[in-house]
Amino acid sequence: MVKIGNIELPDFPLLLAPMEDVSDPPFRALCKEQGADVVYTEFISSEGLIRDAAKSVMKLDIYEKERPVGIQIFGANLESMLQTIDIVEKSNPDIIDINFGCPVKKVVSKGAGAGILKDVCLMEQLTAEMVKRTNLPVTVKTRLGWDHDSIRIVEVAERLQDVGCAAISIHGRTRAQMYKGEADWKPIAEVKNNPRMHIPVFGNGDVDSPERAMEMRDVYGLDGCMIGRATIGNPWFFKQVKHFFKTGEHLKPVTLEERVDAARRHLQMAIDWKGETLGVFETRRHYTNYFKGIPNFKEYRMKMVTSDESKDVFAAFDEVLDVFSDYEFV
Repeated sequence: MVKIGNIELPDFPLLLAPMEDVSDPPFRALCKEQGADVVYTEFISSEGLIRDAAKSVMKLDIYEKERPVGIQIFGANLESMLQTIDIVEKSNPDIIDINFGCPVKKVVSKGAGAGILKDVCLMEQLTAEMVKRTNLPVTVKTRLGWDHDSIRIVEVAERLQDVGCAAISIHGRTRAQMYKGEADWKPIAEVKNNPRMHIPVFGNGDVDSPERAMEMRDVYGLDGCMIGRATIGNPWFFKQVKHFFKTGEHLKPVTLEERVDAARRHLQMAIDWKGETLGVFETRRHYTNYFKGIPNFKEYRMKMVTSDESKDVFAAFDEVLDVFSDYEFV
């Protein structure tokens, strides 16, 4: 059993990574149904919450069926982050996660996200003060370091643990790498193997198959894995990994009917949550993966990603069922 604070999770839990414009309530609901053990919100700006910015506030929406769910926040100003804790608690999440890993320039330039990797003492101070501010478990998501020459993740993880961090998720790249090259899991294993570490250590980065998830568990000995890009348009990934762990075999490919049903439900939930315009627009990024592998699909994909009205997207789903009814995924 793995525990985050008092939250009990199964052995080697699978966590849905916080992804901007991806891990919203509709998508989190689909992933939860398919076996995600913990889901995280999109990352939320502390400054945006304090200003009551509509987009930031909307990201606080969570639902009972998602639990356990973590709200992830980012920022570099201590007072702002503490005020954010007070705001976030009103949404009653199970976990508060601090983003110390986002490599995007607009975040890093403010000293937040991966930008804080340049100042480990501030990283430690922010974590310590946020832990003191709340009774909820506070977790951290971070990277190996700012660049290859500044990797101190074993020390950093231990320092965060010692000020009360309840679990840490580590992406196996530096900020300098962004998302290029291969994730290096060896330093994450070094964190886990540090005899002074007693909180869960989760790996992140390049878990794109059940075999890779098993490698993270059995070869690197981590406590669980946080999965991001492999789940986009593929909420079944969690179920596929768990089936592989249990049987050593791959699940049968998801059928066309199951894919269309998920895409349809995803779009409807998005519309119900954020309205017609945003619901249609922000669900587009998933369709390529929902229907990946179907030959001569461009015409239908273009309808899905260029239509501004949901009725046209739903009609495109119906067309796909009709035209490709004989297609079998492999």
